[in-house]
Amino acid sequence: MSLNNKIALITGASSGIGRATALLFAREQAQIALVGRKREALQAVQDEILKANGRSFIALADVSHQEQCQRVVQQTVEHFGGLDILVNAAGVFASGPLTATTPEAWNVMMNVNLNSVFYMMLPAVPHLQKRKGNIVNISSVTGTRSFPNVLAYCVSKAGVDQLTRCAALDLASSGVRVNAVNPGVVVTNLHRRSGMEETAYAAFLEHSKTTHPMGRVGTAEEIA
Repeated sequence: MSLNNKIALITGASSGIGRATALLFAREQAQIALVGRKREALQAVQDEILKANGRSFIALADVSHQEQCQRVVQQTVEHFGGLDILVNAAGVFASGPLTATTPEAWNVMMNVNLNSVFYMMLPAVPHLQKRKGNIVNISSVTGTRSFPNVLAYCVSKAGVDQLTRCAALDLASSGVRVNAVNPGVVVTNLHRRSGMEETAYAAFLEHSKTTHPMGRVGTAEEIA
């Protein structure tokens, strides 16, 4: 499918899989709304897009807040004239078993990883229905398999998977496709932002080589 002149809104566009997706879409001549919390990081992505003669604009938002999700969808439609693709790539990570998971940490995980997907889909769907567009939710292997010491993250991604399946059934008759991508370990800043030290992260990546059939971890560009 050609992305030429397609209008895409990408959350978490400042880093990781969201950033890689934005750059790939730009090379394919899509028009992109870059959504995130950090203007400087989003500006760096936009600068790369401009070098490729791509078209984009920055929409600052904390997607854990419903009203901000509504705003960036409206900004995108007003700026570009519609919406064809919604990519929900914003996410946070934290480790910890049940007994070490506080209600506050649980709520952060659910608000960013799961609720934001719902918050973005609600205002986006009417515009996607007009153009028979599609939604791509970045989930995780932890949504389909259980792992120790990552309780809240696993549950949040399992929720994304079920939300994706149910929404796909609800929207199929209007021509809107809804899919999830469930990567294994991918090299991004997600674990570092959670507080994992460099030595521990390096050991984690090395161990992950033994748990992935390809004998290595993935890259954000491969997922994009």
